[in-house]
Amino acid sequence: MSDHWYEDETGPLVRPYTVTGGRTRPASEHHIDLLSQVTALDTVDPEPRLDHARRSLLELVRRAPRPVAEVAADADLPLTVVRVLLADLVDAGLVKVSAPVTHEGFDDPDLLREIVDRLREL
Repeated sequence: MSDHWYEDETGPLVRPYTVTGGRTRPASEHHIDLLSQVTALDTVDPEPRLDHARRSLLELVRRAPRPVAEVAADADLPLTVVRVLLADLVDAGLVKVSAPVTHEGFDDPDLLREIVDRLREL
């Protein structure tokens, strides 16, 4: 069984607009950033009734937590479609989307110069 639902030569069999039910935005107010971390949640129902697109995304996320951009790349779907589908999975209680990790303090100019110097030494 293939992880994607298209033929490599012909392209998608189902257009993204159809996969999301015609929606271009999540049904609820979820902030799903490109770098937001997606994690699968343990659920009581191990086999929820999901369509192929949502089930495929859930399987990707169950393998390992990953950023939204990586989920979209692995699913070979447009980011807009993935955001809508992930919001549906959040609403179903199957995944959690966490805000991107910020790296405050990592923009210290002295630290950055030190890193560049060390890289040049390599």
